Amino acid sequence: MTRRALVIDDSKSIRVMVVYTLQKAGFEVLESDNGADALRQLDKTMVDLVITDLNMPVMDGITFIRELRARPAAKTVPALLLTTDPLGTQKEDAREAGATGWVVKPFRPDQLLSVVNRLVPQP
Repeated sequence: MTRRALVIDDSKSIRVMVVYTLQKAGFEVLESDNGADALRQLDKTMVDLVITDLNMPVMDGITFIRELRARPAAKTVPALLLTTDPLGTQKEDAREAGATGWVVKPFRPDQLLSVVNRLVPQP
């Protein structure tokens, strides 16, 4: 069984790095550059993990996670928030929205995979 992830970030370079890291770990990866488009993708395909940027145009990461959690099929899907905020000033908002965890950019691929593999164990 292949693990499937959705990566949402308006920065193409960050998306490429996260997608590459996840694909090397055996994930099938869907991509989006904003939360609204990502929700449309989830209408067609469910995933085992979501990794979303915090600050994006159209729909930010916290709003996306709220919308994700409003969907019965996605209530338990792990949702990681990517941010450049090392102080985590929006951590409480993210937690209240339903975020599973928080990863500060820049990050090392092995750090990201360590968190991902705890949330979505390899089959």
